Amino acid sequence: MRNHMRAGWFYSPSQIARYFPSRVTSLFNFPRLEFKDPIRILRQLNRHQWNMFAVGFAAWAWDAFDFFTVSLTVTELSVAFDKQPSEVSWGITVTLMLRCVGALISGSFGDRYGRKYIMIANLTAFIFLELGSGFCQNLNQFLAVRSLYGIAMGGLLGPAAATALEDLPYDARGILSGLFQQAYGVGYLLAAVFYRALVPTTTHGWRSLFWFGAGPPILIILWRLSLPETNHFLVSKSEREAREAQEHHEEKGSPLKAFLKLANSAMRENWMLFVYMVVLMAGFNSISHGTQDLYPTFLKSQLGFTPTQATVVTVVGQLGAISGGMTVGWLSTFTGRRLAMMVACVLGGALVPPYVLLRNNDLIAAAFFEQFFVGGVWGPIPVYLVELSPAVLRTFVYGLSYQLGNLASSASSTIEATIGERFPLAPTKAGVKRYDYGKVLGIYAGAVWAYILLFVFLGPEMTQDERNEEAALVLQFEELRAQGVSLLDIGAGRAKNIDESFEEKVEEKGHVQQIEEKTV
Repeated sequence: MRNHMRAGWFYSPSQIARYFPSRVTSLFNFPRLEFKDPIRILRQLNRHQWNMFAVGFAAWAWDAFDFFTVSLTVTELSVAFDKQPSEVSWGITVTLMLRCVGALISGSFGDRYGRKYIMIANLTAFIFLELGSGFCQNLNQFLAVRSLYGIAMGGLLGPAAATALEDLPYDARGILSGLFQQAYGVGYLLAAVFYRALVPTTTHGWRSLFWFGAGPPILIILWRLSLPETNHFLVSKSEREAREAQEHHEEKGSPLKAFLKLANSAMRENWMLFVYMVVLMAGFNSISHGTQDLYPTFLKSQLGFTPTQATVVTVVGQLGAISGGMTVGWLSTFTGRRLAMMVACVLGGALVPPYVLLRNNDLIAAAFFEQFFVGGVWGPIPVYLVELSPAVLRTFVYGLSYQLGNLASSASSTIEATIGERFPLAPTKAGVKRYDYGKVLGIYAGAVWAYILLFVFLGPEMTQDERNEEAALVLQFEELRAQGVSLLDIGAGRAKNIDESFEEKVEEKGHVQQIEEKTV
């Protein structure tokens, strides 16, 4: 759907009339691909592609680790700052609200100058902001630091996703899209493990978890420095600059002017698609935050779980999310992205009651399977957004639509905590207040599952021709790069070929018009 939305929707009454009836039939227009097992698919990747995917995965995983350090320590932070959990949960909300600012800044730089150094800049910010979080002495200081962290967190996703996915073979994008998205689950898992290892056992408690989070980004930065830019970006950059130069009669054109010209055209042609992506991401972010952020508080406060018990349930749930993301992402290559996500919505919604109503160790299985489908519905999303985004604005549109969706869902945990406090339960033996968070979690999750199902059903998807075109381009770029051909030369050559093809079509059209005029 990158190419000016070939299916057409929301642009004229006739397009609307064609589009909506096709939503049912398009679900069963399966990609014409040979069914392959995951091992066979992953063997297609070479060393360059594995490195680019892995560094993007690592960056997104640690991004999630740093985010979840707050949701896992809400109880400890509320005691340290002498505040209610609903007040402390603003540390989650302000982070989510400001992520779109980071996506706007980072996406603009990433599409203009490259994915590499803006990704490194955001990782550098993580180091200082995680250290600063651990030194905060009151809630106001903590919220200020987490606000800045939200900008850095929002700025990382676009470059990390583009780095990880845009050079992959087409067949591998489904399964590795699911794995990439579950870097978020891996980050949650790591945060839960280190929460148990550091918070209850060290003298500094919750602070030690934040300080530890500042270390690994240094290693990821060094890794990214050792790798090149993505093939796709280098070719696209060279192509647009070469076309700008040709339009100025072979004189060197302005790279910035070339970028702005294409970016403006892409947004004008695809603005409604961008709006759809934001609306869709509001639902997706709501289901993840709505079922995960307040869940540790539900386990410890309402059910009386120990930190160890809460960690076990959390870890098992995230293992489910990782498994679901890879499984549904892989299947989406052969069933289509939308059908795979819709099936995950139905099954995830059916599992909400056991997720919030079961008690003791019975919750472990419920958490695994509910998060399997939360991760599963997310599995195709990275590659789905990449496929929908205009190529010239891939980092910007992907990152900003995702983060604006996050903005719309940013108050999820605060809403749940605040409404939950309207349903008090009997206090603990120590006099600690308890609230029925489970009731609110269940109602919220059920409503969001229905929302996602509706908008995925209404959404667009790549045609078979576009799938074939994308697969051929990725294969061509990587083969030429491996042969030592300059990616800049490839881009310049594509610009020349496109212009010559366009001129031939114009000449052919003019010739046909002359024949018609003579005939008349």
